Amino acid sequence: MKEITDILKAYIKAEQENKRSALATVVKVEGSSYRRPGARMLVTEDGLLTGAISGGCLEGDALKKALSAIHQQQKKLVTYDTTDEDDAKFGVQLGCNGIVYILFEPINSKEVNNPIDILKALAAERERAVLVTLFSTDHQQQLGTSMLYRRAKISSIVSDQISQQLTEQAQQVLLNQTSRFEPLKVDELPYEAFYEYTSPPIALIIAGAGNDVQPLVQMADVLGWEVTVVDGRPTHATAQRFPNANRVLIAKPNDLLDKVEIDEQTAFALMTHNYNYDTALLNLLLNTNAPYIGTLGPKKKLIKMLEELNLNTEENQNRVHGPIGLDIGAETAEEIAISIIAEIKAFFAGAGAASLKNKKNSIHTHQIN
Repeated sequence: MKEITDILKAYIKAEQENKRSALATVVKVEGSSYRRPGARMLVTEDGLLTGAISGGCLEGDALKKALSAIHQQQKKLVTYDTTDEDDAKFGVQLGCNGIVYILFEPINSKEVNNPIDILKALAAERERAVLVTLFSTDHQQQLGTSMLYRRAKISSIVSDQISQQLTEQAQQVLLNQTSRFEPLKVDELPYEAFYEYTSPPIALIIAGAGNDVQPLVQMADVLGWEVTVVDGRPTHATAQRFPNANRVLIAKPNDLLDKVEIDEQTAFALMTHNYNYDTALLNLLLNTNAPYIGTLGPKKKLIKMLEELNLNTEENQNRVHGPIGLDIGAETAEEIAISIIAEIKAFFAGAGAASLKNKKNSIHTHQIN
């Protein structure tokens, strides 16, 4: 979601400066590639790039293709076959041993539900959704970013009949929480529908406003997470101390839950260094559906808190991540922040947080069917 947020900001700036732009989207990958389907990049007519569709090797050629799409006002699908050892003919020197399909869509702000409108609608709500992109490798007519599906609302550029077909598949994607590809015919022409499952950014709520929280807030902001810092001390919980936080609150534990919303992408990090505050907040959180709760400090501290609350069960010990973070040998506040960020990311991604060199399958196999 961070990439989409950056693209939307760049587009608004381009519009203010009367610059035309195009959206480049990785719609399909066969074999190995640095980025996977759903990676996006905005290109303005003066050559400014926001986002990424590769590790940097594709962007130069993609810029030319995007400028062509802007000037011709025509959607284009470009294939980069990096399985060919003579990939120098593309002028990109990829060496990724895969085939990458990239769709270029010029943005016309006057068109209802243009790709940017659909991305804006996606970013406006903290709700799981499915983006549908229609493309074809068999003919030149590309439909592009075609639908945003949510349970309560649908934004679409295709006919009601096609929308109904897309909706039926999107419902399954939303249920399974896994992106997929399906064939589809529109006006008797063959297309592939890329159903892209999306979830809202992680909402990180940090209890504590000490100096060790500052690097954690900065790193979470870089990832595009929605960060809330809360503390009972007005001298510590200030926007000046945490300029990268979305919200800074002054609240006691009993008041906090009334000020925040908890959903399936919410993580709590208890870092106040105040035993009584952390204990009181932990007691409240264990009665919520918060999927991730982490406590700073040794395991014995967590056990002591649970014992005082008469909640020291194996289930609660397993539910709470205490000590918070992955074991990376962290010592400094910055290193501890990396450890915490990595564990939270792995938790919500359902990843094992093991070394990639020991992974037997492809890195991305769990994401798309």
